[in-house]
Amino acid sequence: MDYNYNDYQYQNTGYNGSDQNANHNDFGEKKPERPKKSHPWIRVIAMALVFGLIAGGTAFATSYTARTISGSGAAVTSDNGTKSGGGTAKISTSDGQNASSGTGSSTAGDTSVEKVASTAMPSMVTISTMSVQEMQNYFGQSQQYEVSGAGTGVIVGENDDEYLIATNEHVVSGAQELSVGFIDESVVSASIKGTDSDNDLAVIAVKKSDIKDDTKKQISIIKIGDSDSLQLGERVVAIGNALGYGQSVTSGYVSALNRTLQTSDGTKSEGLIQTDAAINPGNSGGALLNMEGELIGINEGKSTSTNGTTVDNMGYAIPTSKAEPILDNLMKQETKTVVAEDERGYLGISGADVTSQYAQVYNMPEGICIITANKGGAAANAGLKKGDVITKINGQSVSTLDELKEQLQYYKAGENVTITAERADDGEYKEQTFTVTLESKSDLESQSSQQSQDGNGQNQQTP
Repeated sequence: MDYNYNDYQYQNTGYNGSDQNANHNDFGEKKPERPKKSHPWIRVIAMALVFGLIAGGTAFATSYTARTISGSGAAVTSDNGTKSGGGTAKISTSDGQNASSGTGSSTAGDTSVEKVASTAMPSMVTISTMSVQEMQNYFGQSQQYEVSGAGTGVIVGENDDEYLIATNEHVVSGAQELSVGFIDESVVSASIKGTDSDNDLAVIAVKKSDIKDDTKKQISIIKIGDSDSLQLGERVVAIGNALGYGQSVTSGYVSALNRTLQTSDGTKSEGLIQTDAAINPGNSGGALLNMEGELIGINEGKSTSTNGTTVDNMGYAIPTSKAEPILDNLMKQETKTVVAEDERGYLGISGADVTSQYAQVYNMPEGICIITANKGGAAANAGLKKGDVITKINGQSVSTLDELKEQLQYYKAGENVTITAERADDGEYKEQTFTVTLESKSDLESQSSQQSQDGNGQNQQTP
């Protein structure tokens, strides 16, 4: 509560310090004569008695307060964790640091935001992407545009040849070019190791041979914390490449646990940590840290204004308890490099997205429904047919045609890929796998079958 000092000033406008020895008051009346002075020894004895009472009361109050704070006879834990009969009392301040009535450092386990940031920053990277998007111009003609993007990553592992960086899938999705910036602002090219669109997680790789020795000395692998032990109100720190300006640090508290975030495209991310630490565009893929500087979440997004309602301080992160096993699996995958367009492989199908809304209405699995499998094409030769719903390629989840096409850009014509699809059997969809030998673009173009338009108005595409 804010107090107005003027409300508590002593008000006595009739008092005049220069007139305190005057014989008359403000009304001109003569002041009464002072009583006769008592014997000086009586005053000395009275003052001694009063002093004794005050001193005794002060000693009792001090002793009682000390017992109340520490417990009667309780030892005080010192900075190094040992116990002693005495020590300097610590007061926890609002920023998580310890104020002390004497000398000494912070108690173990109680770290400042500054310390957390300095510990984690060598493990943080900025991510820059360049993708090509197809959009209609003013005249309604389809045209391709280069689009740049920015995000954040966290160094979570390494192998003999690479440093492995965790981020969000939506940060690297569709990227034709990918680069990473380290703590010393050096920038190197990166490649996708693996992605999981269902959980919005990805791992990208940077070749150690591309990194300068001086940079290697400054970077480190983040320490993973226990997100399951988080408590409501616990303090956390978020680091990320906000708005693409470079790494920034924000702090806040765990506002809620096990939250669900629904994105603009209708997909849901569940089991999230909610925090009031600022999470902004560019923070995606960044680190949510506990006060030990340990990674306890991958920042994913924030709530924004909906239906005219302003939403403040609601950011979300994927907890490490959920992310860690997924990232471990992605780190084991073969690093992917984009194949030249004239060398890429194709399935020879046309299809339509089965979104969550369509899946509920038609009781179908989410994925890519095959509208046409070209006769003599790669998919048809492998046994795939119209009505099958593709859900994975080489174990990688795909839910849209764009995601399927994105995955196919890493494979050459003639390579084998494993396609996982759901096929209706007496009204019930069952999972099957197919080994497909990808065909070339020239083979695709030479096939005579033409792709039709989806009856629901969705564009059919040929990956």
